[in-house]
Amino acid sequence: MKNDRKGRLGEVIRFAVTGGVCFLAEFAALVLLRDKLGLDTLLAVPIAFLISVIFNYLLCVLWVFKGARDQGRAQQAGFLITSVMGLLLNEGLMLLFRHVFGEDQAVLTLLGFTVTMYMVNKALSTLIVMIWNYFTKKAILQKGSRSGK
Repeated sequence: MKNDRKGRLGEVIRFAVTGGVCFLAEFAALVLLRDKLGLDTLLAVPIAFLISVIFNYLLCVLWVFKGARDQGRAQQAGFLITSVMGLLLNEGLMLLFRHVFGEDQAVLTLLGFTVTMYMVNKALSTLIVMIWNYFTKKAILQKGSRSGK
């Protein structure tokens, strides 16, 4: 029981680190696409999200979830489906937050970097989608390793 808790805590920590790395990659891509290349937020979000999902998949399989490397096609498809659902949730939240909070007003400027409301919206959306991702990806990626493939 104690080893199970310790293993689960390590898994949650690895998942959180992975999420942080993926969030930074997604956030950087979003800012680049929106602020430097001029894409609308709702177009830049799915592109940045796709970049993040690729990193997330690789890190989850290689580092976060034990036994995930041995997954079959069903688990890979499940990961893809939950990622698409996460994208739709992310996009829906960003649209909702755009209407409720706006997106272009400056929230603060720090060291020459201006944080605008769309960035705060993205952080809120990411937090919600992160919770979704942990439970769905854990179930999908560990299903094959528990059932013997």
